[in-house]
Amino acid sequence: MKKLFFGTLLLALVIVVSIPTMAKAGVDVNVSIGLPPPIVFASPPEVIVLPDTYVYAVPEIDVDLFFWNGLWWRFWEGRWYRSHYYNRGWGYYNRVPSFYFDVDPGWRGYYRERNWYGHQWNYERIPHERLHSNWKNWNTNRYWERRGTWGVQGYQPRPQKQRQELRQQREQQYQQRPEVQKQRQPQVQQPRQQPKGKVQQPQRQEQQREVQQPQHSQPRGKPEREKDEKQDRR
Repeated sequence: MKKLFFGTLLLALVIVVSIPTMAKAGVDVNVSIGLPPPIVFASPPEVIVLPDTYVYAVPEIDVDLFFWNGLWWRFWEGRWYRSHYYNRGWGYYNRVPSFYFDVDPGWRGYYRERNWYGHQWNYERIPHERLHSNWKNWNTNRYWERRGTWGVQGYQPRPQKQRQELRQQREQQYQQRPEVQKQRQPQVQQPRQQPKGKVQQPQRQEQQREVQQPQHSQPRGKPEREKDEKQDRR
């Protein structure tokens, strides 16, 4: 029993000593945000470019996986993640990427039907290596406008005002998604406490009300003095 007691005591001392040691060493213990599960591909995925954008989407999976501005982007459980690779290295992104509200939410249905808002959509499947080798030049040279308006026959670009209205509508729809609202934690405001130095006790306030400043008598004028002298003579 003594050995067990001393062994337990020694273990407790080790734990107690190790905590301040870690603090001095500058070791930070943080709760990390969970990363999305990997997507298994038999080969690097092909992508399509979405009309009106320079956003590239992987159409053959149910997960929202995009390529934009040199990075892969993924939405999972109300949060956004990005990586230089399509299948690993995900890092948490603490806001919504700016390209997302330009993405038409019905693009998967249009892809299956090969129809973009009533116009035949002859999209092009882009291999992985070609995408990574050319995306930057395509952005700079406005490649998809010059090459046939994203493959949409009879394509007419939307006016700028209409595009802005669509962005606002998509942003509102995004904010209403259950997985997005789930991530929002209500902020409870603590009641403000007045500093103790400024709080006055009720008794002291009553005392201050009762204390009155003494009234100083005003010197009498000359007519009043003469009136008093006449009364004294009588």
